[in-house]
Amino acid sequence: METYWIILIIVGVYILANVILYFWQDQFLFKPEKLPKDFEFKYPNLKFTEYNFEMSPGVNINGIHFHIPEPKGVVFYLKGNSKSIKGWGKFAIDFTRQGFDVVMVDYRGFGKSTGKRTEDTIKADLQYVYDEVKKQIDEKYIIMYGRSLGSGFAAKLASTNNPRMLVLESPYYSLTKVTKRFLPFMPVSLIMRFPVRTFMYLKYVKCPIKIVHGTNDKLIPFKTSVALSKIVPENTRLYPVIGAGHNNMHTFEEYHRMMEEILHAKLPKAIDPKATSLSFVRKVKKKPV
Repeated sequence: METYWIILIIVGVYILANVILYFWQDQFLFKPEKLPKDFEFKYPNLKFTEYNFEMSPGVNINGIHFHIPEPKGVVFYLKGNSKSIKGWGKFAIDFTRQGFDVVMVDYRGFGKSTGKRTEDTIKADLQYVYDEVKKQIDEKYIIMYGRSLGSGFAAKLASTNNPRMLVLESPYYSLTKVTKRFLPFMPVSLIMRFPVRTFMYLKYVKCPIKIVHGTNDKLIPFKTSVALSKIVPENTRLYPVIGAGHNNMHTFEEYHRMMEEILHAKLPKAIDPKATSLSFVRKVKKKPV
C-alpha cells in the first residue's frame, strides 16, 4: 500500500510539472525588460527614428530604424529572448558601419511593446513590420537577421517572403528541441506552445542562407547549425566562430570579418560541372576474388 501512494505522488508531481510547463512556459522562454511609454532611447553616434505600430486596440509594437546616408540596404534584426532593444540597439553599429540601415523591434511584452504574446501573434507582428519596411525599400535589399530566439522567426519570414539573404546567428533547430535538452523526461513535443520550428521553415527559403555559430556554445550546441546547414545545402553556408559561446560572439574579431564577407557577398552563381572537378568520379579498383 505504501508503494501505491509513492507511485501516486510521483505521478501527481509529474502531471503538475507538465501543467506548470504548459501554462508558464512563456516565463521560462522569455526574459523581457519592460520600459515606460515615455522612455527615451539614446544611442551615441547612431541616428535613428522610433516607430510605434498599433496592431489592434491596446496592442503596440515598438521599434527603431537606425539610418545612415545612402544605405546599401537594410538589416531587419530580430533579437534574442532577453532585455529590450534599449540594450540590443548598440549592435546596430556592426551593420551601419558596413553601409546598412538597421530595423529592430521588441516582441510583445518587451520594452514598450504591449499585447499578449503567442507564437502566431509574434509572426503576424513581424510580418506587418516587414511589410512596412518593404514600403520604404525594395525587398531585394532587405537582409533578414535572426539572433538566437529571433532565428526561428527570421527563418519564418524568409520562407514566406523574398529577402536578399537570411542570416542566422546561434540558431536552434526548434524551441521544442532546445527545451527537450533540459527536460528530457517531459513530453515537450505535446505541451510546447512555442515550438518555433526553424528546420521546417528553412525548407521553403529561396534566398541564400548564412549561418554563424560559436563552436563553444553551451546553450545551443554548434552541431545544431551543422544539422540546419544540411536542410538546403546547395543554398546554405555555415560560418563557425572558433571558441565563441552563445552570448560573446561579438567579442571575436573573426565574427566581424565573417559579417563583412556575408553582408557584401554577391549572389552565388551556379557551378558548371564541366569546368570543375564537381562531376569527377573516383574509380575504385575491384579486389580479386
